[in-house]
Amino acid sequence: MKTSIATVSISGDLREKLEAIAAAGFDGVEIFENDFLAFDRSPGEVRRMALDLGLEITLFQPFRDFEGLPEVQRAQAFARAERKFDLMEELGAPLMLVCSNVAPAALGGIDRAAADFHELGERAGKRGLKIGYEALAWGRHINDHRDAWEIVRRADHPNVGVILDSFHSLSRRIDSDSIRAIPGDKIFIVQLADAPALDMDLLYWSRHFRNMPGEGDLPVVDFARAVVATGYDGPFSLEIFNDQFRSGSPRTIAQDGHRSLVFLMDEVRTAEPELSHSLPILPPRRAVKGVSFIEFTADEAEAETLRTMLRQLGFAFAGRHKTKNVERFTQGDINIVVNTDREGLAHAAYVTHGTSAYAMGLLVDDAQAALDRAKALGAQPFQQGVAPGELTIPAVRGVGGGVIYFLDDHSDLAKVWEIEFEPLPPQTDGAGLTGFDHVAQTMNYEEMLTWILFYRSIFRVDKGAMVDVIDPSGLVRSQVISNETGALRLTLNGAESHRTLAGRFIAETFGSSVQHIAFASNDIFSTAAKLKDNGLTTLEISPNYYADLEARLGLGAERIAKLKNANLLYDRDEKGEYFQLYSANVGDGFFFEIVQRKGAYAGFGAINAPFRIAAQKRASRPASVPKR
Repeated sequence: MKTSIATVSISGDLREKLEAIAAAGFDGVEIFENDFLAFDRSPGEVRRMALDLGLEITLFQPFRDFEGLPEVQRAQAFARAERKFDLMEELGAPLMLVCSNVAPAALGGIDRAAADFHELGERAGKRGLKIGYEALAWGRHINDHRDAWEIVRRADHPNVGVILDSFHSLSRRIDSDSIRAIPGDKIFIVQLADAPALDMDLLYWSRHFRNMPGEGDLPVVDFARAVVATGYDGPFSLEIFNDQFRSGSPRTIAQDGHRSLVFLMDEVRTAEPELSHSLPILPPRRAVKGVSFIEFTADEAEAETLRTMLRQLGFAFAGRHKTKNVERFTQGDINIVVNTDREGLAHAAYVTHGTSAYAMGLLVDDAQAALDRAKALGAQPFQQGVAPGELTIPAVRGVGGGVIYFLDDHSDLAKVWEIEFEPLPPQTDGAGLTGFDHVAQTMNYEEMLTWILFYRSIFRVDKGAMVDVIDPSGLVRSQVISNETGALRLTLNGAESHRTLAGRFIAETFGSSVQHIAFASNDIFSTAAKLKDNGLTTLEISPNYYADLEARLGLGAERIAKLKNANLLYDRDEKGEYFQLYSANVGDGFFFEIVQRKGAYAGFGAINAPFRIAAQKRASRPASVPKR
């Protein structure tokens, strides 16, 4: 499989784009005309630059408003094409994209367009160049790849083929199976893009909201399956128009793009293995059985504050690492690790971010296979030196720079606590916490698509609908990544303003990170009582919330009083009920949550978020007060 990406997909000048594309592992690049025109080097220099970086120039684009014109404009269009052929020869670009005409002067007619393309093919052929015709979703007469193919078929020229673009076809809901009727050797290149499901003008949707395959809602896998079924063996290329990508890191966006193509083709190979012999073989997406542990980094003074809160939450000090300054706290199926070592990544994370949950261990079906898949998708492996007798735990760096460890229950990794820790007898009966319900990670909004793609490509998880969380100081976008069993639930919260609680957390901890951990309880009222006896300070919710709750849901005065007395938030839907209890903040905006789910409630109490955030802001240190 050959991979390619259009320069328009990422930010920077043409040199920066090419360097980022090469570093991400792409085989080729489409040169978008405006990127070349804005650059101050000759076509020959750009050609050598690409070659030096190991990139093939796959396409020059776009050539607009060509076919079906009245005679005067038609002659001008052919003259323009000859000028572009001159440029392509110097660039070393073998293929030109001609998009369907949108000019008011354009005349309809399949045969007229076919005649134009036959002549253009003759001219291109004399130079050893090829022409690809693409149906724009908003084309004046041609806006369907089936019509574009009919024009190419009638043009009947070896140097004229069709270019397929997933956005143009899928945005118009054209059946992807219709592609299977096109001969693979007449498809000259395939451009891929996903997009969120939006109801808006097609041109505006295309120019501002495209994203990488796997980040949006379009059936791009079905589209790619149909292409593979034709026998097509050319490049799969990305053409992404996205406002966030235009202002993002070129290297990050290029890495996302390459990961998205590898992930997409793996999905295609899984769905149609008999048609996908040329596609790379990866270990399958891994099933996650649960969160094995969360690891904090801290200095000794702040670790003591964290230890105190963990004890108040009912955790037992269960063991000390045999060679490192690392402690383990347990309750139910929960493991919390506190690392105060002065060496390694944990200490570096503390120096950069302060006390933080910098690492997460996931229990997967096969730890080594999870690592292999993650590496194949461009994740950075992580390994630190280990002492004799210690385990080398497979791990990668996460999107925010933290660590994700992979453990399984069929290797020595299942014995990590026995092998590496000196055990201690339980010191508490606990507070009724049974396991991790979910882990909430906070990032800048423009990073969310990167995080979603990272998790979806490696693990057998899917994404929920985007939810707007109302902060009194702005908006936070929230999206859930979870598996079918609920063993893994990650809430990704994208901050758009530094004034929100999430935005302030990012600013004060210098980057994306885990902002809160939610523990599950089977009896939250009993848990709340034990936490109160343990001296835990919980978040105090406004009494106005409970007055509204009684009026809105009609729970009854006695039940409302019980909720209010315990500072519990409440939600329900047709499937069940949800209870929430929050700790005070730890450090710069981190907090713990305790939840109980009754019935089949699958949400996260989003309706309560404004009241929780307002309470946290009332209880937090003013922004003008220094941390230390």
